[in-house]
Parts: sequence; C-alpha cells; structure tokens
Amino acid sequence: HDIGHNGVTHVWKTDNTIGLLVGNFLTGIGMGWWKRSHNVHHVVCNSIEHDPDIQHMPIFAVTPEIFGRFFSTYHQRWIETDAAARFLVSYQHWLFYPIMAFARFNLYAQAWLLLLSDEYVHNKKWEMAASTGFVVWLSALVAYIPVGSWGNWERLLYLVVSHNVAGLLHVQICLSHFTMETYHGVPYKGEEDEWFRMQLATTMNIDCPAWLDWFHIGLQFQIEHHLWPRLPCHNLRYASKLVQEFCKEHGVRYYMPKWVDAQVELVAHMKETAIKARDLKKGDAGFYESPIWEGLNAQG
Repeated sequence: HDIGHNGVTHVWKTDNTIGLLVGNFLTGIGMGWWKRSHNVHHVVCNSIEHDPDIQHMPIFAVTPEIFGRFFSTYHQRWIETDAAARFLVSYQHWLFYPIMAFARFNLYAQAWLLLLSDEYVHNKKWEMAASTGFVVWLSALVAYIPVGSWGNWERLLYLVVSHNVAGLLHVQICLSHFTMETYHGVPYKGEEDEWFRMQLATTMNIDCPAWLDWFHIGLQFQIEHHLWPRLPCHNLRYASKLVQEFCKEHGVRYYMPKWVDAQVELVAHMKETAIKARDLKKGDAGFYESPIWEGLNAQG
C-alpha cells in the first residue's frame, strides 16, 4: 500500500520497481491496476458516479442512492439495478463476509483484465512478467504441498483457506468507507465540501491500541492516509493525534469506532440498504428504481 503511493523511498522509479516485486510477483496484485483504481478513489472518495471502490453492483450497494441507473466514469459504462442486482443486494448483509473471503481472486482477475486490454499501463511488459511469476511460484508451491488421504483436495483447501485469511484485509478496507457519507458528482465546490472536510466525512478510523498496529498495518488510520497519501504508515498514529486536536478545535467530526463496533455498524448499514432494495419497483426504463432515483431525475 505504501509502495503504491510512493511512500517508502519517495523516489518514483525505486518504489515502482519494489512494487513490481512485492505487488505483482509476491502477492499477485497488479500495481498498474491498483494505482489506476486507488488514485481515483482518493480524488473522489465515496462519489457514487466516480469512485470505483463503492461501485460493486450487482452484489453490493453502500447506499440506496446507487439504485436506479448511473454512469460510472471509471468503468465507462452505465450501472443499472437489474433483477440480479436487486436480488443479491437484498441479501448483501449475509453475503458480505463470504464474498470477502474470496475477494482476493477478484484482484488477480482485475490486474490481468487491465494488462490484457489495450489500455496504457506503465511498464506493462514487466508487470505481465512479474504477474506471471506469481502464478508460477504459487502453482509450484501448491503442487508440492505434501498431501495425505484427501489428496489434491488438501492442496485446494490450502489455497482456499490462505485466501480466506487474506479476506480480513478486504474487510478492513471496506470498513473505512462503506458506512460513511456518499454524494453525487464531484466535491470541492465550496467551504462545506473542501478537501479536509470531505476526507473526514467519507472516511473513518479504527480505534485500536498501538500493539495491534501490526494487524491493521496502518489501514486503521484511513483519515490521515487520505489527508496525506504518501505519509508512511509508521507515522500515521502520531498524525492521528494532530488531526484529532485540529478537528476538536474547529468542530469537525472525527469518527473512530473500535474494530468490533465498526463491524456491527457495517452489517447494520448494509442490512438497511438491503431492505430498501427489496422495495424497489421496476420502472419504464426496464431497471429497478427507488424514490431517490425518481426525485433526482424529476420523475414521479
């Protein structure tokens, strides 16, 4: 994560080279795809039309305002609430953790989809070589795992469980934004939605003791990370104290629940949206609409 933000050596070429090693080769995460998606997320955090990190239809909807139809500027396509989306979102609070357990495989797929497309990716050949190396060493590792009476099922079990554990990282990332404010369009139009206030409105921290920093790897300080994306994670705890004091002085909400409380809030939030999805009605345009969509489009 720090490497992707050029936050380790702060030398772009050096961090990019390290990223090929620890990103593409060691973990299978395409740095080109990650930067393309993540940088947009930072600029327009929690924008319904622009932030790819909250555009998870037809499986998840972080707010009822996603229902209906909107154009994703990141994916360059219309996103509609069709019958499949209505059904899946209606049960998203049950599906969230099982899907997070397999979310790692989606990151592999996204990396390869970009690399195999016609879009420009810096050092594309090196990324493809490093990503291929990941597939090779992981396949070799799984192939040479000693097995017992279950045979190859044990190898498959290792692959699945190891990726299930990695799903904790994806849960952590979703906690930071899914229950926070969302909006239409782009921000930074005035004092109410200027840079600092928007990062605090769309992002939360996780309250944890310092001895647990190894578990959260700096992702528990997403507020500070969004304010200073290139600040290395070992400095975020100190920065958090400064930001809290500043927010208290200026009356800005600084939200930092504990890990378990954030999980409960996330599930409750997704359930609330799921229940609203069940009430959607199919409109004349052929997709399922909500009163919010009708109001935004001057209908009803």
